[in-house]
Formats: sequence, C-alpha cells, structure tokens
Amino acid sequence: MNSAYQSCIEYCRRCAEVCEQCLAACLKEEDTTMMVECIRLDLECISVCRTAAQLMVLESNHANAMCQVCADVCTSCAEECESHDMDHCQRCAAMCRDCAAECMAMTAA
Repeated sequence: MNSAYQSCIEYCRRCAEVCEQCLAACLKEEDTTMMVECIRLDLECISVCRTAAQLMVLESNHANAMCQVCADVCTSCAEECESHDMDHCQRCAAMCRDCAAECMAMTAA
C-alpha cells in the first residue's frame, strides 16, 4: 500500500465510524424530524469516506478525485452537525472537518 495514502485512509475510516455513531444517536433523538438533514448527510459522508478509503487502498487513479468529493461532503456534514447542540453532532462535525482537511491535503499532493 502506498504510505502516502495511509493517513488519509485512516481519517476516512474514522470519519465514517464517527458519522455512524452520530447517525445512530440522531435516530434516538426525541424529534427526529429536525435531524433529517443531519441523518442524510451522515449517510452520504459514511458512503463517500468508505469509497475514498477503498480507492486509496487500491491506489486507484481516481483516488484523488474521490478525495475531493469526500472533502466536499465532509464539509457539508460538518456544517450541518455544527448547527445542532448535541455532543454527538459536535464530535461528528470536528471529525468531518479533520477528514476534509486531510482529504484536501491529499488532493494537493
């Protein structure tokens, strides 16, 4: 495996896990209707982070392009999560911001 990808792979995998935790917690909130956008973006982020990590593992020629998409989705998810006061959303937002930065660094390399 290309060691240049290793850090970004780990960030993407961890971000997917944190988004899964946020998603599960959002579904347990009293008013899930106010969490619909957060849940939707968690799902998108989980999917794109896993895909980006997989393409990096494969050393795909499309890995950098996927990292750009991942950074964009992570940023959107972070913005939505930041609008909620719940701890799980705040943790998710922070992880998404970190992952987006790591993915941007990968696309610049």
